[in-house]
Amino acid sequence: MVLGDMAEDFHYSADEYLLLGKITKAHGMRGEVKVFLYSGQPENIRSYKELFLIDRQGELFGPLAVLRSRDQAKLAIVQFASVTDRNQAEEIEGRGVLLAKTDLPEIPEDEYYWHQYIGKAVVDVTGKNLGRVAQIFRTGLQDVLVIKGIDADEEILIPVTREIIVGETAGELTVDPPPGLLELNSGS
Repeated sequence: MVLGDMAEDFHYSADEYLLLGKITKAHGMRGEVKVFLYSGQPENIRSYKELFLIDRQGELFGPLAVLRSRDQAKLAIVQFASVTDRNQAEEIEGRGVLLAKTDLPEIPEDEYYWHQYIGKAVVDVTGKNLGRVAQIFRTGLQDVLVIKGIDADEEILIPVTREIIVGETAGELTVDPPPGLLELNSGS
């Protein structure tokens, strides 16, 4: 899964909310909905007690209490307390699913949430500007940053490891890529 340019047409306060995914369609007759989660981790939604919905006009709905959720392939099947039948579930199809950032669980200091890296400038240890983090995706081993380079067509892939991500400030990541990685990315 990829996180980055996923906000689609949803307009919300990124300072207050995190876009978790989108309701794709109703499921069953009791008001459950299928939610495509941008993190690719449907099991995470179980840890949230309440969520918000946003439509494409920017209207915020909620908070909605999460009664239960379960995984189905790469989706989560979610039951909200206030959505009790299929008709109500169909009415919320296509809406974005938001979490208030104040409701994010604490994480250890050496871990990060994907949204914390999106948009950050990336420089190497010499101070050379490599671009900005546009997306993140997960491989079997680690997350990978997709950096949009200074040249609009340039895209640099950097694995997220302690050996490579060597510094972080509020707006910037410092990387120390192994020899040849940047050249491999540029095709030189």
